[in-house]
Amino acid sequence: MTSSSSVQSSVLSAADHENFLAHGFVHLKNCFDTAPGSLAHRWVEESWVRNGISPTDRSTWPNDKIHMPPTETARVRDFSPKAFSAISELCGGEDRVAGDLSWGNFFIANYGLGRDKPWLPPGPEIGGWHVDGDSFLHFLDSPEQSLLIVVLFSDIHPKGGGTFIACDSVPMVARYLAEHPEGVTPNGFPCKEFILNCRDLRETTGKAGDVFLLHPFILHTSSYNHRPEVRLMINPAGQLREPMRFDRRSDGSAYSPMERCVLRALGVDHYDFKPTVPRQKIVPGRVAREQAMIAKEKERLAALKA
Repeated sequence: MTSSSSVQSSVLSAADHENFLAHGFVHLKNCFDTAPGSLAHRWVEESWVRNGISPTDRSTWPNDKIHMPPTETARVRDFSPKAFSAISELCGGEDRVAGDLSWGNFFIANYGLGRDKPWLPPGPEIGGWHVDGDSFLHFLDSPEQSLLIVVLFSDIHPKGGGTFIACDSVPMVARYLAEHPEGVTPNGFPCKEFILNCRDLRETTGKAGDVFLLHPFILHTSSYNHRPEVRLMINPAGQLREPMRFDRRSDGSAYSPMERCVLRALGVDHYDFKPTVPRQKIVPGRVAREQAMIAKEKERLAALKA
């Protein structure tokens, strides 16, 4: 029996699927237009004004990164049909993805984080390793974070601020969540312990227009930017319409690649999971910070128009 959520056409190869199952990610290339005149190009050009930084005066660049709030968005199915199809495929079909996904100009702009420090390769020493999702109590089947998505709006070269990922961390997180049906708070994962046991640590690099789709359980962290260019990316989150299921054999529906990744991590072909407490939303502290940043950006843009 075939599930109604089965994907009819594939933009991912068999090798992509196996890489997702074995290493927790897929690297998609050339997913959207970045040429002058494109929406992506305009967002990048506007980012300098929004942050009050000159693209030609390096003295205005902080040795830091700025998490920019959104002021404009576009539907992913229009902005990047290729990425939208791949996201749907990994989630088990478009009808398993909640709502109408959108991306926007909420850049994480790395102008030179750690430029004044020695370069650190991916490893426990860099610190900051975490699982995404600061707005909900985590369960093995949580629908709030469909995939960890990294969208590149600038070329990212080695040592240029690319996200570090721990490709063998998914089984550790999956097993921990299976052992804690009472849920895990966003800061409740023993990430320092996990990363000490990870061996497959990688630095993501790519071209503007590339997209990384990662399993939501993968550990990741920021890296230093020792390159002379700004690194611009967004880290959007989508949601599933319903919690993941690991017992689909009973109704004949197909496991999504996300679900199969968890089952492989647990070493079983099906798993009966039920949270022992109600699902819970959490209001993250970044919400207030984003509102304050939007107010400052409006002041800068108003001053330019005056």
